[in-house]
Amino acid sequence: MEREPPHPAHGTAHPALDRVRREGRWWWLQARHARRVWRWALLAAVAVFLLLVLVRRPLADWFWDDSQIEQLLAEGDRALAAGRLTAADGSGARERYQAVLALDGDRPLARQGLAQTGAAALQQARERLQVGDLDGCAQRLALARELQVPQAQTDAVAQQLLARRRAGAGVGALLAQARNAFAAGRLDEGENSALPLFQRVLALQPDNLSALEGREDALSDLLQEARVQAGQGALAAASETVQRARRFDPGHSDLPATQEALAQATEQRLRQAQRALQRQQLDAAAEGFLAVLAVTADDAAAIRGREQTLQALLLRSQRHAEDFQFQAAEHDRDLATALGASPLALQQDLQRVQRARQAEQALQLPGQGRAQRERLLRGHLARIERAERAQQWISPPGHSAYDALREAQSLAPRDPRVKAAAARLLPASQRCFDDNLRQNRVQAAGACLQAWQTLAPTASALPGARVRLAQRWLAIGSERLGRGDVQFAADAVEQVRRLQPDLPELAAFEQRLRQAGGQAD
Repeated sequence: MEREPPHPAHGTAHPALDRVRREGRWWWLQARHARRVWRWALLAAVAVFLLLVLVRRPLADWFWDDSQIEQLLAEGDRALAAGRLTAADGSGARERYQAVLALDGDRPLARQGLAQTGAAALQQARERLQVGDLDGCAQRLALARELQVPQAQTDAVAQQLLARRRAGAGVGALLAQARNAFAAGRLDEGENSALPLFQRVLALQPDNLSALEGREDALSDLLQEARVQAGQGALAAASETVQRARRFDPGHSDLPATQEALAQATEQRLRQAQRALQRQQLDAAAEGFLAVLAVTADDAAAIRGREQTLQALLLRSQRHAEDFQFQAAEHDRDLATALGASPLALQQDLQRVQRARQAEQALQLPGQGRAQRERLLRGHLARIERAERAQQWISPPGHSAYDALREAQSLAPRDPRVKAAAARLLPASQRCFDDNLRQNRVQAAGACLQAWQTLAPTASALPGARVRLAQRWLAIGSERLGRGDVQFAADAVEQVRRLQPDLPELAAFEQRLRQAGGQAD
């Protein structure tokens, strides 16, 4: 069967036409494919857009929350360290930590920071209370309660705050009383005077400016009073006034100048006392040295002057007694007592006065009594000479030259023969002391020393002799204590206390004696 030839309409009759038909179909297919791709791309874009709209917040949180939280925590820590616990602009520690919890309620560091902020608020409340800032204390206490600090702790501070507020209610009245007392010149004469009242106000409100200024003015007046007292020579009163002022305010600006004025007045009074002693104005010298020692008890020059005045008074008392001026002798003995004379020296002075009284009574006897007194006196003088020849200066008791001299002095203390006998016995008593001390006969040396002191109570060598005897007592007592003789050691301590109570070695020896006594028990 034969094929029909192609129809001219189909374009197959011409190759060019056929190519055109084929290329047109390709472009149509390509355009159709492109339209399909764009439709899918558009659909994908819409889907991505919707996805971004829906998940943009979680993504933002995931990218940015952690860094913001860390920054807030760091800012909160810095604010807490600086004591900036809360602030209206949100820069306080509380606000920073609360912002963290708003972003992430499970952050333990933020909760811990709030707890620390509450504790710091309570501590600041206590500090404000201590300095009297009651309003500041109340504010910090409120913050501590808002941050849930344990109630027991906040209640304790609240009670203290309430007590301070109640006490502060009477501050105005106290200030008024203090000002009235200051105006009346009552500075520190009792609890209702100016300085104690200002001090009570400051105990309640340490930063009360009115009370601080009032105390300053009152102390200035008090220290001015001390300077006036020092200028008038009332050193003890001035020193006491300075001490009272120092108790109220040891850092007052007028204290150095007042202390300098007191020191100058003390030095001047010391020089006056020394000049008085040189002129034998013993009453003025004694008063001056005692005034200086009332202010500076360890002043070496004043102590030395007091001892010299004391010896001079005892000698003058003896002369007054020999002249039958018994009232003057008693006055000197009283003054010597005030200067710190030893009981032994005072007893010896009293014995001399008593012997002088007996002598005065003997002189007032009728003619036959005077003759009898002369016979007795000659007998005593003869006994003195016999004892001197036998070198019985101190012993035996009742028959020694010293005992005979005392009886002669009781009859006629101003008799030239009695004074001559005393002058002869003085070097003998000194030799007696030295000889017995050299042989460690401390009891006998003490008796010789007593005679020496009676014959010459103001001798310059007596203080050194007492020290030497006291040291020898301690040396022998130490040796006997080492051999177990506790009783002798105790007797040695008593002798040293009588002779030289301030001997440096005495305290250590007493300690040894106590230990030995405890072991013996």
